[in-house]
Amino acid sequence: MFAGAFAGILLLGSCRKYLDMDHFFKDRQNTDTLFTRKDYSDQWLASTFTHLRNENADVASKGYTPFNFISDDMFFGDRDDKYRKYKNGEYDEGWDQASWASCYEGIRKASVFIYNIDRNREMLPEEIADKKAQARFLRAYYYWLLLRKYGPIPIVKDEGIDYTIEYENLAQARNSYDECVDFITAELATAAKDLPMQRTNREAARPTKGAALAARAKVYLFGASPLFNGNTELSDLVDNTGRKLISQTYDDSKWAKAAAAAKDVIDLGIYKLFTAPFNSEDQSATQPKTIIPPYNAKYSDMAFPLGWRDIDPFQSYSQLFNGALAYTANPEIIFSRVTEQSTEGIDQMVLHQMPYSLKGWNTHGMTQKQVDVYYMSNGGNVPLNPRVTGFTSNKEDTKPLQPNVSLQYANREPRFYASVAYNGSMWENTSARKIEDRYKQVFYYRGYPDGKQPSSPAFHIRTGVGIKKYYNPFDSFMEGGFVVPKVEPAIRYAEILLIYAEALNELNGSYTVPNYQGTGSITVTRNETEISKYLSQIRIRAGIPDFDNAIYASKDALRKALKRERQIELFAEGHRYYDLRRWKDAPVEEATPVMGCNMNMTEDQRDLFYIPVAIPSMPTIFVRKMYLWPISHSELRRNRKLTQNPGWTMFD
Repeated sequence: MFAGAFAGILLLGSCRKYLDMDHFFKDRQNTDTLFTRKDYSDQWLASTFTHLRNENADVASKGYTPFNFISDDMFFGDRDDKYRKYKNGEYDEGWDQASWASCYEGIRKASVFIYNIDRNREMLPEEIADKKAQARFLRAYYYWLLLRKYGPIPIVKDEGIDYTIEYENLAQARNSYDECVDFITAELATAAKDLPMQRTNREAARPTKGAALAARAKVYLFGASPLFNGNTELSDLVDNTGRKLISQTYDDSKWAKAAAAAKDVIDLGIYKLFTAPFNSEDQSATQPKTIIPPYNAKYSDMAFPLGWRDIDPFQSYSQLFNGALAYTANPEIIFSRVTEQSTEGIDQMVLHQMPYSLKGWNTHGMTQKQVDVYYMSNGGNVPLNPRVTGFTSNKEDTKPLQPNVSLQYANREPRFYASVAYNGSMWENTSARKIEDRYKQVFYYRGYPDGKQPSSPAFHIRTGVGIKKYYNPFDSFMEGGFVVPKVEPAIRYAEILLIYAEALNELNGSYTVPNYQGTGSITVTRNETEISKYLSQIRIRAGIPDFDNAIYASKDALRKALKRERQIELFAEGHRYYDLRRWKDAPVEEATPVMGCNMNMTEDQRDLFYIPVAIPSMPTIFVRKMYLWPISHSELRRNRKLTQNPGWTMFD
């Protein structure tokens, strides 16, 4: 039997089902025939890609990526009381477990392809190398998705498993977290060597060299983070022999590996932050005149990346996500499923963000904590004690705000306006057929169509603050309307710059790390100038100044600033839930009460509407077991060497 053909069998559902490796081929060809044919080989690889969808998406709606909605930044209000159960830790070992079987099935398929594609007689050697590298990327990425969710998982033997032995003897223990990191990063480096720099439009969703290297940087970042690097609080996470699966000793060099891996991506020289050009006049309703940031002597007169003179900061961030850019026209997206998403894709996020009065579901919202984390337009902090009072008029000096909007939302940084559907936001709906359905200013006061309604308690934004990210001014669910297709931002260059900055900041020494090819090395150390060189680009693109020297000089101050920058820049992209856990910040941040506007107030009581209150329908706690997702009882029964994550139960 060929090597690797039955890799992963022990970790899947029905043994009989997955012994039929070629079950989806009608003619039941054996593998000798399958992989000599190009068409069959391509079908196999295509099937391997299918496991990236649905529950294994990085950014999708809550049906498949609930982790994008159950941190401290955003929420959903429909689907009965599922949000409350997530936040209170009331889910159990049977919840959201489809990813385990799906990832291991993808791992199995990838292994079969890797160990058999060389026998293909109809492909050129370079085509075989590319497709083998794609399969290797997929196998590593499926392991990464499991590692991020469950912590240490079993790495299936590369040489495969003898399916003729008793099924009970196929059990395999969990590898340590560091072993998982070492395997996944090595596989991604190997894949990167044979993957191309770029893809054609037709192959846009297939991985590139940059995708493999960027994923590698993410894996190293998690391995260096406090949850997995010398964390004695997880000393009880052990395998079936009692071996500790989380390193109990802190290792500074793990940050060096993360920094060098991010630099490998930067050094490719093919990615950059997307910027929209400065727009001196209103070109159309959806391309208004650029709102110029407050004058800054260092940045206002310089071209990007040294300043914002030639860019539109609002459009530069907004168009990244709202479908205005084709995937291949976006220099920032490194890896994406493009628009090959499930029925719970980003278009469904937009549907649930849209106001009820505009035929949306009006159920995805933002916490007050997230509202307050955005900077002012000059880069300063939002005044919270006391908060700004009063409301806008028709004056030009409060653009882009419409009349009768709280001045708490005035003079905020451009990423705020590209992400936040504050009370009184304008929803353009320009694809709607009827003129009267376009340009609607939407309020969330009690008694308004989109406010709190006794007849539809689930369909209102419970904090009084909705979400604009991913919304395009053309998007409409009204008569004649359409939604612009959105590209999934699974990994983008801004994230790589943030990884590089975070890893450099944490270093205590200087390290020389081999590059991914093994042909050279990268030297990394905590260098304030180097950190600023790359981190400043994200802030300047957003139209706000770089951090001052005092922040860069302090590791603690910069760590705090970097966490805030990730919370803003990567909002609604599936990061916050996992970030709070890897930093070990979740016990504080996720246990803090969810605050929002007072939704019981009418427009006549609008001053009271904006005084933050705890939202009683959104209680929250954090307990230790919530660091890692539980392994299902069915998998624990199937594989007797598996051990459960701390705080969760084994089967009866």
